[in-house]
Amino acid sequence: MNQTQPPQRPLSIAVMGAGSVGCYFGALLARAGHSVTLIGRESHMQAVRERGLRLQTATEDVCIPMAASTSAQAVSGADVLLFCVKSTDTEAAATQIRPYLAAHTQVLSLQNGADNDQRLRQVLGAQPVAAAVVYVATAMAGPGHVRHFGRGELEIAPCPQGAEIARQFSSAGIPTQVSEHVLAALWQKLIINCVYNALSALTQQPYGWLVAQADVPAVMQDIAAECKAVALADGVALPASVDQAVAAIARTMPGQLSSTAQDLARGKPTEIDHLNGYVVRRGQALGIATPANRLLQVLVQLKQAADLKA
Repeated sequence: MNQTQPPQRPLSIAVMGAGSVGCYFGALLARAGHSVTLIGRESHMQAVRERGLRLQTATEDVCIPMAASTSAQAVSGADVLLFCVKSTDTEAAATQIRPYLAAHTQVLSLQNGADNDQRLRQVLGAQPVAAAVVYVATAMAGPGHVRHFGRGELEIAPCPQGAEIARQFSSAGIPTQVSEHVLAALWQKLIINCVYNALSALTQQPYGWLVAQADVPAVMQDIAAECKAVALADGVALPASVDQAVAAIARTMPGQLSSTAQDLARGKPTEIDHLNGYVVRRGQALGIATPANRLLQVLVQLKQAADLKA
């Protein structure tokens, strides 16, 4: 006898650090009937409160009503917290939300870098925390206005609510899987970011343009080789497809500017110390030389300092 599955109970979802990634996933979840609260900067949150969140993709341009706040207290009672702040703000934001998290709230780190879940656990203690690998191209086009350029999948580490989150998110149009190999996937994404982000930021050019320039692919290979050497020394079993994954980014997202490029263009702090800088620090700890990554880290730091001085 076929048994009908019981209907899924909508989730209560908070998005801490509602930039383009958090707004995109929040929009899909709210449209699917989940209770979503965005937490972010006042200019964006005011626009969402007044008009809803504007979601613009290749096939639609819609406004989706949802709650929006600037207060960390808005995480109270959430079943799932999408933690989307910049890696530079992990500890500070975690400290802000810690008093308001329910014991059952599953915190998912949707951040760049390979160690944010560990840093969150150091602040949040026994709170359920899991890393998530994000595959999506988005950007904020204005207050309360997110643009989607491609993809939109999540890969999350095993956690108490993992299977239910994967079911509910997938039903909302966010293909989500629970994986034992999230650390390797985080490192693969870190390598991609190390290869592309700083070069895109320093030139303010998209990925497709970069790889078409003479000698740039060779430089990218040097950057990736250093990253892979550090990962190997750190005991991370990288996917066999890591080189293909790095090369595929320029083919699948040729017009995309890196998040680091977007931050520099807007005069915002970048995450360079948690991308190339993380590889440099782990390399130092493990005795692996990382001159190409160090140079990119320093060049982006110099650019940030010069822009602040101007």
